[in-house]
Amino acid sequence: MADATLNATLRTEFGKGASRRLRRDGRVPAVIYGHGTDPVHLALPGHQTALALRVSNALLEIVTDGDTQLALVKQVQRDAIRGTVEHVDLLIVRRGEKVIVEVPVTVVGDAAPETVVMVDAQTVSVEVEATDIPDHIEVSIEGLEAGSQILAKDIKLPEGATIQGDEELLVINITHQLSEEQLEAELADTEAGEEGESETEAAAEDSDEG
Repeated sequence: MADATLNATLRTEFGKGASRRLRRDGRVPAVIYGHGTDPVHLALPGHQTALALRVSNALLEIVTDGDTQLALVKQVQRDAIRGTVEHVDLLIVRRGEKVIVEVPVTVVGDAAPETVVMVDAQTVSVEVEATDIPDHIEVSIEGLEAGSQILAKDIKLPEGATIQGDEELLVINITHQLSEEQLEAELADTEAGEEGESETEAAAEDSDEG
């Protein structure tokens, strides 16, 4: 099931000036392609598009002149300062077709006392049906002791989904919580190292001046 339905119009003007005019009118430039079709340039409704893009790997129904296509959001360009949507790339998909996407990892549960939970991978790459992409994948750390690690291959995936890429990818690492003494010792080592680097740089500068 699609996350949203967007009514699009075909674009006949191109270039930066035309794109700016679209955005001023509250619309977003987009291109849709895939399955051997030529790229088609569209204008999407700005507000509805921004809402739809709140969902990771959003699956959209794009309606153009009465024709409806399913499309997966492949790339979003945003304004570097305001964060507004500047352009969207859409990939045509079919029902039952499988796609490879990056799905966010959500940690649930509590590890054992006096441990630190390190999330080394914020997303995992999975192959899944285009119409059944999960918003996130939950990974339980309930009761895990220091020294425990969760790799990509250890994650319980939704039915029909499979891990892609490196199955040995470290996703979560559980370590010992440092005591105040250990933290102070590490801080002292860091400061000593920085002082040593400064002295080395100063000596090098003196040598260059000489």
